Amino acid sequence: MDNVKQISIVRIAAIAAIGGFLFGYDTGVIGGTQLFFTEHFALSPGMQGWVVSSAVYACGFGALMAGYLTKAIGRKNTMLLSAVLFSVSAWGSGIAVSYQELVVYRIIGGLGIGLASMAAPMYIAEVSPPQHRGRMVSLYQLAIVLGFFMVFLATYFIGGGDSAVLSEAQISEVYQYNLNQGWRVMFWSELPVAVLFFVLLFLVPASPRWLMLKGRDDEALKVLKSLSGSTEQAEAEAAQIKLSLQEKRMPLKALLIGGLGLATFIGVMLSIFQQTSGINAILYYGAEIFSNALGYGPQDALKQQLWLGAVNLGFTFVAIYTVDFWGRRPLYLMGTAGMFVSLCVLGYTIYVQSLGVVSLVAILAFVGSFALSMGPIVWVVLSEMFPNRARSAAMAVAVAAQWFMNAIVSNSYPVLNRSELNQDSFNGALPYFIFAGFCAIAFIFALRFLPETKGKSLEELETLWDR
Repeated sequence: MDNVKQISIVRIAAIAAIGGFLFGYDTGVIGGTQLFFTEHFALSPGMQGWVVSSAVYACGFGALMAGYLTKAIGRKNTMLLSAVLFSVSAWGSGIAVSYQELVVYRIIGGLGIGLASMAAPMYIAEVSPPQHRGRMVSLYQLAIVLGFFMVFLATYFIGGGDSAVLSEAQISEVYQYNLNQGWRVMFWSELPVAVLFFVLLFLVPASPRWLMLKGRDDEALKVLKSLSGSTEQAEAEAAQIKLSLQEKRMPLKALLIGGLGLATFIGVMLSIFQQTSGINAILYYGAEIFSNALGYGPQDALKQQLWLGAVNLGFTFVAIYTVDFWGRRPLYLMGTAGMFVSLCVLGYTIYVQSLGVVSLVAILAFVGSFALSMGPIVWVVLSEMFPNRARSAAMAVAVAAQWFMNAIVSNSYPVLNRSELNQDSFNGALPYFIFAGFCAIAFIFALRFLPETKGKSLEELETLWDR
């Protein structure tokens, strides 16, 4: 790849990946804010779970909407719409004066996340060359975890910083500030990035595959030339894309039968396993886990979240630099096995009430294993495995399944965690044993069904499902 092309693609992918940053930031901000708005609004466990899960359910509907919008108005315009929704949600969540109003603004943000979570990786995959596509799409996952890390950092400092340097009176004063105003500022801190995302999107081209889908071949060829730096290569790629689009249009029922039905099944199951691993329960409720299960105070719990974000970020870099070399399957299998072991260790330490360094290391090892595997690999595979003609619809179904399962897990976790069965019979360890069981099933599923997609063009990958 010559320097001109590389710089162009990286710049374009990086701008699109800001949607992933906002995804991570918006979903992560709930982890720090809920410690305070739960008490501020005097929420029950069920109401607390609904504030978190309402946004996540909206993500599912947003992903389904994106299936239509990415085809009708394009990948780029769908991302622009998501930026608007992110902005409205960030501002509105901070000014909410009631539990109901907060839920409404969280739903708006969820719709934005759903749109971005489908449009951004699809767009990146469609503008990236095959040999670097895994790395480019992994930038999206990097942006997600960077968003998580930055929001953990923001909530930590907005929340008062290190409690070790504060007096008891100062800690009490900081807590009262967070209870009344701090959590609002935490929500508002997302707004500048949302506005920046909206502005920068005007600097990227439309997807060449979407342009050709709409019959705008000349515009598509122009974009391909700017990406490849070669007229000959651009024309060859355009011809390949056009050929794939000339085949008979697929009805929606095709997503359920034959080779494409198998692809849809694999995509949906990968999405479901990503959520039943428990990753978002730990990220959403990280501060509460550190505070209640592991015995940290509210200020220290916010500090420990920084460790989650740092480990998530570090191992995502490892995935970016290995995904196009090692391949998708090895990373997924390696990381899933690590997640299973880590959750078993965490569950055991909580069950026997031997809490401390081992428990913390187990949580961090789990997050690191996820960042190496399920985190980036699922997005990479979903963005590249479906045929051009069916990519919007098939990916919408898979991503929506991911978000609806996310909502179920995030909504049920606080109820399960505080249940008599968990507290009396498992000492608080039951959720982590359940998550470990799902990781074991995900490992077995990947051994049987996960295809290796590295190094192939999007059009070449269509042959995987010719059956």
